[in-house]
Amino acid sequence: MEKIIRGVHDFQETIFSEHQELFERLAAGQTPETLFITCSDSRIDPSLLTQTKPGELFILRNAGNIIPPWGAAHGGEGATIEYAVRALGVKDIIVCGHTHCGAMAGLFDSESLKNLPTMKRWLEYAETTASIVRDKYGDESGEELLTDAVKENVLCQIDNLRTHPAVASGLSNGSLKVHGWVYRFESGDVYAFQPRAGKFLPVSHLPEDRLGLHDAPAT
Repeated sequence: MEKIIRGVHDFQETIFSEHQELFERLAAGQTPETLFITCSDSRIDPSLLTQTKPGELFILRNAGNIIPPWGAAHGGEGATIEYAVRALGVKDIIVCGHTHCGAMAGLFDSESLKNLPTMKRWLEYAETTASIVRDKYGDESGEELLTDAVKENVLCQIDNLRTHPAVASGLSNGSLKVHGWVYRFESGDVYAFQPRAGKFLPVSHLPEDRLGLHDAPAT
């Protein structure tokens, strides 16, 4: 806690004063254009990764960047998505998984979840991911299997995201785009799913107008 408290003091004494005008403007309201859905993993910092400022990202985080289908759960995910799309009018939603994801590893290691009953129930919303991975990548193991699970989970959670009425409406009228990303934190690389290629490609290699999944077929 000492390091965190020192950080607060440093923020108040130096960072805040340097950006005081921005924070005063944000006090009047927020107008983010992007909802960023990612894992709770401490190794991911969405604002650092995207080099965005306060007020530019509306962020939803949970274990495994999981999005329960509409009506399947009564947690904060549905409310956050609805608020982002309908109240804030975000134009883009990014679902971002990451390498070495503990939640995805737990899908294939039930023993690791024996003392985590809540986590075990939560991962039921990723059972489609597990089924696809078992059928599609049965000859893989270790980190290779885990990385493919991370990728498939991003696509499965986007399918779940599409079941939310606010998202379905936004996709239908063209006011919203959905993007599937995977962040490799050991190298800093970010990969985006490209529907035409049917695979994840480095973001730096993709033209901006081809990053969306809004017209992609369901997995």
